[in-house]
Amino acid sequence: MQKFSRSVAAAAAIALLLAACGGTDDATEPVPTNDSSAEEELTGSVNVDGSSTVGPFSEVAAELFMEDFPGVRVTVAISGTGGGFEKFCKGETDASNASRLIKESEEELCKTNGIKYDYVQVANDALSVVVNNENPIACMTPAQVQQIWDAGSTVTVWGDIDGLDLPAEWVNEPVILYGPGSDSGTFDYFTEEINGEKGKIRNDYTDIGEDDTAAVVGVSGTRGGIGYIPFSYYQEATDQVKGLPIDDGNGCIDPTPENVGNLTYTPLGRGLFTYFSDVALKKPETIAFATHMVTNAQEIANLSDYVPMSDEQIAEQLAKIDTLAGN
Repeated sequence: MQKFSRSVAAAAAIALLLAACGGTDDATEPVPTNDSSAEEELTGSVNVDGSSTVGPFSEVAAELFMEDFPGVRVTVAISGTGGGFEKFCKGETDASNASRLIKESEEELCKTNGIKYDYVQVANDALSVVVNNENPIACMTPAQVQQIWDAGSTVTVWGDIDGLDLPAEWVNEPVILYGPGSDSGTFDYFTEEINGEKGKIRNDYTDIGEDDTAAVVGVSGTRGGIGYIPFSYYQEATDQVKGLPIDDGNGCIDPTPENVGNLTYTPLGRGLFTYFSDVALKKPETIAFATHMVTNAQEIANLSDYVPMSDEQIAEQLAKIDTLAGN
């Protein structure tokens, strides 16, 4: 596959969106019908913040976009999903990456500050439960994972977990936990899907904040270690940690790109999102970036180790951008 896909349809979509919004930014000259001229003349900036999970995807998207639109500066920061929404709902950023949907409290903050918004999906993802490579466990159920991580859990050694077939030397092996901080969308998603409520979790684990690679380092260096990390981070660390298959009632399903893409890796499969504000979507450069990112989402996902969206998903998101742009 070439580094970048520039189909006629993609160019036409961007040209239409730019033309529709060409008069909203005084610093941006009218967009010509010639695509190469449009790439040269589009100027401005797009400020993105938010999820550490989506951040690497956005960084690649920004790099490829700026190759085609050198007059636009796209910056990507990582404050976590919650931290990103706090800035976004105060009008400090154009777009906010999120590994979960916006919370009611965040919706209220946006409403208070007059920020209207919507989101597009950019990739498919999952959370991977990872253990040390020496761990003999072949598979776990969501109930067993919950028994480890739930608030009030009494699990201290691997032998405390119900239904595990362990060799004798692992029965008394201490369970050492690594997980993200409470600002993380990964934290919210995991606690809701596994423990039944966002934020409901035991508190005696090593808090890695927004640094998912720290969980890989911790688990790989601790015989009884266990953690949960975004699928893309696991894909980069398959030689360092062991990703556990999950049995949600249909047999043990491995954490593979195929199983995440076909939605059989449950209940930990999820979408990844970028939220755009109404003010930002009045800027031609923001519309161009959103369209460019979704149009090329499959290639960006492959370059940054995410599970690509299907052609159908991409078409749905492009139609959504068209609606967001007021077309």
